[in-house]
Amino acid sequence: MGVESDQAELQLFRDNVHRFIQSQIVPHYERWEKEGIVPRELWRQLGEAGLLCVDVPEAFGGAGASFEFSMVVAQEMGLAGCGALGASLMVHSDIVAHYILNAGTDEQKNAYLPKMVTGECVGAIAMTEPGAGSDLQGIRTRARQLGDHYVINGSKTFITNGQHCDLVIVAARTNPDVAGAKGISLLIVESGTQGFERGRNLDKVGCHCADTSELFFQNVHIPTTAMLGGLNQGFMVLMNELQRERVSLATMAVAAAEGALALTVDYVKERKAFGGPLAQLQNTRFKLAEMQTDMRVHKAFVSECRKRFAEGTLDVASVSMAKLGCTEMQGRVVDGCLQLFGGYGYISEYPISRAYVDARVQRIYGGTSEIMKEIIARDVLK
Repeated sequence: MGVESDQAELQLFRDNVHRFIQSQIVPHYERWEKEGIVPRELWRQLGEAGLLCVDVPEAFGGAGASFEFSMVVAQEMGLAGCGALGASLMVHSDIVAHYILNAGTDEQKNAYLPKMVTGECVGAIAMTEPGAGSDLQGIRTRARQLGDHYVINGSKTFITNGQHCDLVIVAARTNPDVAGAKGISLLIVESGTQGFERGRNLDKVGCHCADTSELFFQNVHIPTTAMLGGLNQGFMVLMNELQRERVSLATMAVAAAEGALALTVDYVKERKAFGGPLAQLQNTRFKLAEMQTDMRVHKAFVSECRKRFAEGTLDVASVSMAKLGCTEMQGRVVDGCLQLFGGYGYISEYPISRAYVDARVQRIYGGTSEIMKEIIARDVLK
């Protein structure tokens, strides 16, 4: 009875998310893609609709729902072909909010989480640097303590929500005398802080409406109370949260592939060639069978990973397999779908073309495919 009730609530929430996306996002999405950013007001609307930080506890303004409810938002964004916006929401709701929830002080939680739930405060996390890329141990941004303040100097790039963010969690080196990741801390910087500047909104191959920015920190003074998770403990906090990030990315990858397949099925049923619909041709049927199987196998695996994450039993190697496998599968499936569209698939007005370019970054952010392979290989060879 309890399981049936939970599933009914989950389906009701899914229906609400679907309606909101179809009525408030899809009609405007193409325009936002051309503008290269969504309107700031959309964040408030998402908050009012209950689509932000849904598994943040009620004590901090959230719905206190389970992790699976948060993944419904990612899934519905992926299915609707709104992966760029879905990624922005994931950074805000599934990464930044949970860094604060799991590593923050009571004061930090009370100050930021309720505003993140309503969309009044948009979150970003600044790890990647121009010279470091995926190598978090190569971080050069420096935070030096000066009395009851830290002074931050450095720059970051490829920062999702960089234009809209009201707070950014900055990974900085607080102990330059130790090697690798041992001297890294996380600090919360609010927009408007003197010395903090946003660079340009980067022009990307895909995910155009997801604002992605350079950020600059020049003698930025923040109080020591802005430290998140303890001095020189930043890398441990990052490692603890990567599982949630990667299972979320895998979930959205599967949903995006499923959405692309649905578009393609509709198209091949209607498109005529060689005297009949494309769906009658054996090559079309076999390709669809292969891609549907590919998607379904990965869907089952990431569903298992989400269940294990919620139970606290998901290991690093498994979530790395999910991130690697699902994002690589997304690339294969979307490429195969575009091929079935023929020349029309290469025309921007067809949503399959957006699905194609948006899919490419999935194998890069959140840990590249190559890093996932290295993590998995270490586990295999241990």
